[in-house]
Amino acid sequence: MNVIAINGSPRKNWNTHILLENCLNGAKEAGAETELINLYDIDFKGCTSCFACQRKDVVLSKCAMKDDMEAILQKICECDALVLGSPIYFHSTTGEMSSFMERLLFPYCSYELKPSTFGKKIKTAFIYTMNVPFFALPLTGYRKLFSYNKKQMKKIFGDSEYLFATSTYQFSDYSKYAITVFNGDKRLKRREKVFPKDCNKAFLLGKKLCNE
Repeated sequence: MNVIAINGSPRKNWNTHILLENCLNGAKEAGAETELINLYDIDFKGCTSCFACQRKDVVLSKCAMKDDMEAILQKICECDALVLGSPIYFHSTTGEMSSFMERLLFPYCSYELKPSTFGKKIKTAFIYTMNVPFFALPLTGYRKLFSYNKKQMKKIFGDSEYLFATSTYQFSDYSKYAITVFNGDKRLKRREKVFPKDCNKAFLLGKKLCNE
């Protein structure tokens, strides 16, 4: 098994990154080879509507654009499982993750209601992190985003699932920022008590991707 994780957060060694690493650790325990890729280290753009992937009688193995994303998309073509991770910014994934998904998914879609042209089935998952507390999720519409992305991943690659972490610890020192809507002490206590459970869920997800 070869499992690739894509970090759509600009922050390394923080919430999203940590959960992805735990997911990959679970995959490693199940015997997989793993790699974590940070999107903010890569020079690339979103889809430019060249439509090379939609030309008649043309089936591309991946997006036709030539930039740093080319090698990553090739790795995904060869992997057995793919995990995407992103914090929620303005009710959606980060801009880098959104651009990545355009490049990843659109070449395998069709305007003619044909099946995915990816060529094989791989397992996929999405990990989301957010400041929103769990009880407020019904007010945000985030679950619609999660379900939509799951639907798109499932349509292209096959099996897909997601997990999310709420009320995440955003700063190491809340006193430095104008953010009184969140209580830094309470967030720290939650990080110490609840975030390890989120990490374990991510670890088990990694194992599941390799064992089923």
